[in-house]
Amino acid sequence: MRRAYATSMKMLLFLTAFAAFPMLTPLLAGVAVAQAPDQRHGDQRSAFEARKTGRSLSLREIEARVIPTMRGSQYIGFDYDSGSAIYTLKFLRDGTVIWVDVDGRTGQIVGRTDR
Repeated sequence: MRRAYATSMKMLLFLTAFAAFPMLTPLLAGVAVAQAPDQRHGDQRSAFEARKTGRSLSLREIEARVIPTMRGSQYIGFDYDSGSAIYTLKFLRDGTVIWVDVDGRTGQIVGRTDR
């Protein structure tokens, strides 16, 4: 009898912890989402500094060159790697995300994920 009670209690604790997990998931996701704007601002700041010092073309210049070549796609946004001066423009076409890497110094496309 005592063994059955201990097993039942362990099962109850397991089920309670398992049931609580879905409630914690949004909290954990909120932490990750809260960090995304900081990263975006860092990319924007790096791109601005590179443009200001003449090391890179502006985002508007890059977008003006690339967006017209992506017919049928929705422009989502960009990332900027200040170490390599590469802009990564993100597009959505037919449910697929397409990344286009552009050399920020020359404006040349150096890579695409849809080819």
